[in-house]
Amino acid sequence: MKASTSSLLNAIILISMGLWGYFESESKAITALIPVIIGIILLLVNKGVKNENKALAHIAVLLTFLILLGLIKPLLGAFERENTYAIIRVLLMIISSLWAMISFIKSFISARKNKT
Repeated sequence: MKASTSSLLNAIILISMGLWGYFESESKAITALIPVIIGIILLLVNKGVKNENKALAHIAVLLTFLILLGLIKPLLGAFERENTYAIIRVLLMIISSLWAMISFIKSFISARKNKT
């Protein structure tokens, strides 16, 4: 799968799962919208990623990596609360982000090989 496609899919998952988590939450913590914000930014830079704009691709990779790290604490919290839906939502966001990272890495390696 192309990096732009996996990044687009990741953005959609981050937005949808983030909104679901926010509206399901009783506390309505603004931090629950962080995946949504990152997903929107990933959507905005996706055309540049598709057009192989290096700067935008690196921004997408950085945001994907940050959200991947940032989702660890919510996953642990979901396990502590024994909230099955939250565990599924966060795991889905982690898996899609990890898949996007792998796609980006493969894309960068392929571009490097084609350059030489």
